[in-house]
Amino acid sequence: MMPAEKIIPLKIRDIKSDFPALAQKVNGRDVAYLDSAASAQKPQAVIGAMNAVLETHYANVHRGVYSFSAETSTKFEQAREKVAAFINAKTEREVIFTRNATEAINLVAASLGQRLQSGDEIILTELEHHANIVPWYFLTQSKGVLIKTVPILENGALDMAAFDALLSKKTKLVAFTQMSNALGTVTDAAQMIAKAKSVGATVLVDGSQGIVHIGADVQKLGADFYVFTGHKLYGPTGIGVLWGREELLNAMPPYQGGGEMIEHVAFDKVTFKDAPYRFEAGTPAIVEAIGLGAAIDYINGIDYKGALAREHELLAAAEQRLAAIDGVKIYSRAPDRAAILSFGIDKVHPHDIATIFDQLGLCVRAGHHCAQPLMKALKCTATVRASFAVYNTIDDVERLAEGVMKVKKLFA
Repeated sequence: MMPAEKIIPLKIRDIKSDFPALAQKVNGRDVAYLDSAASAQKPQAVIGAMNAVLETHYANVHRGVYSFSAETSTKFEQAREKVAAFINAKTEREVIFTRNATEAINLVAASLGQRLQSGDEIILTELEHHANIVPWYFLTQSKGVLIKTVPILENGALDMAAFDALLSKKTKLVAFTQMSNALGTVTDAAQMIAKAKSVGATVLVDGSQGIVHIGADVQKLGADFYVFTGHKLYGPTGIGVLWGREELLNAMPPYQGGGEMIEHVAFDKVTFKDAPYRFEAGTPAIVEAIGLGAAIDYINGIDYKGALAREHELLAAAEQRLAAIDGVKIYSRAPDRAAILSFGIDKVHPHDIATIFDQLGLCVRAGHHCAQPLMKALKCTATVRASFAVYNTIDDVERLAEGVMKVKKLFA
């Protein structure tokens, strides 16, 4: 691991200054925002793009023939094109806008799930966020399908031997995270997809964390579905993405009914559009989609690879600093991990730690991180999670270590 003092600042413009919220103070201290795994801060470019729509040409999309509507519709569809290019989709028709990754997974579970039968098996992992568990649980109740779970090893990596053993001709769907939101563990997505495909299973990858810290080329990845959310990718809340293979999407029944997704409506017969519109009933999140497009423009405009390399350096430095402090237990230990450090302090509840950190201007998350099965596997009820983003600095790492020492002193 790289010692903290050897970390060299990125040779790009000051990224942190692009994010207005980070210029604020918390309890009289400069903010050290280490909760980007929950939701990232927004650059001025995103805020400005969204404000511009609201201030100059806001209108509903796809319906009006007047100039406001035409301009807003163009920007909305340009956002879809930007997403498609960002993940290397074959066509923008494979990009469906949802409210978030949770709705994207629910869409697939509700629509594709209609094909499943009693006794069919779905494979998940112990790393999953509740959003990639509960929608599939619904199918165990309504369709009688079975959920099989890949356990983690002691270091937080997936037990790939166990995954191999679970795969069978009964496996109809495999759904797993590209990167754990609670530990930062990066899964071997390409290998898992290839193995799942060998038994004829459909594959969904939750890229909510992975899209931010690893990236995704969906054609190269080989999955059938890939989902992510905008607010972790420096974009706004209220916008998510479901990517799916076009032929598969067009074979799936609609998730919701209403305006926009129809070709023809009568009381005795309704016909539907092809993807993506067959899954976008009603007025979409217009301004939010444009904001997500602006976030992608922002990422493409900075040295993003350099920023991700710096994230790894900061993570290594933080682990080194905290591991040297007596009484600190680090849960993030998988060989391949990114951006997230989960830890605890002996005899101190994670919520107390986070509360004391707040007094020092440190923003971290404490709790089960919507991953209760993972917490059970870790033999704990909660952890403190420090998560890094492109705007974090070595000063934030030092502030984190300072906070841990403060907690230890208070509870000595």
